[in-house]
Amino acid sequence: MDGSGHRARLRRRLFEGGPDALLDHELAEYLLALALPRRDTKDLAKRLIADFGGFGALLSADGEAIMRLGGVSEGTAAAIKIAQAAALRLLESQVKERPVLGSWQALLDYLHADMAHYPVERVRVLYLNARNMLIRNEPVSEGSVDEAAVYVREIIRRALEYQATALILVHNHPSGDPEPSQQDIRLTRDIIDAGRHLKITVHDHVIIGAKGHSSLRAMGLI
Repeated sequence: MDGSGHRARLRRRLFEGGPDALLDHELAEYLLALALPRRDTKDLAKRLIADFGGFGALLSADGEAIMRLGGVSEGTAAAIKIAQAAALRLLESQVKERPVLGSWQALLDYLHADMAHYPVERVRVLYLNARNMLIRNEPVSEGSVDEAAVYVREIIRRALEYQATALILVHNHPSGDPEPSQQDIRLTRDIIDAGRHLKITVHDHVIIGAKGHSSLRAMGLI
């Protein structure tokens, strides 16, 4: 049985009710069905979501890990990864072409989708011009599960290279807890001090976790 009737019902619910009309495992099931049209993918979808710890974590998972845990081909894993790529592209488009500080929630939505479920610590810097428009959204470091090497000099050098007048630091906590560490606070203040003499402003340092986010500026730490 190829499940074509079941998939037609999912498709109809999607068209009529939008994304919220489908459960997480139904979204994953439909994605997998694009690569496995003659296979019932419901159980596989549920197992992958359970193995990775949620739908967002599944989309953010490494393609090799999806292949290994799911026992699926590269093409099948790519069906999952293309969904993540499309979602991130859509969310990033909401941030571009408008002042970042005026579209803060759109920025947080994008950052959470991109980084909340990433298994190791990743640091990225958003470089802004004088109108606080995004010039560059750049990953600068990727570390172990609980640390990433961030070089103050390199971040400031790139700001000068891009003629940026401001920047926003972002990194994730793979533990899920976005509470800033003392090291996070010290690093932020070091970058602020380095940028001050060159008229480069650090607007914020945002920490993303599966449980939410923290803003050092909102917390009064910078």
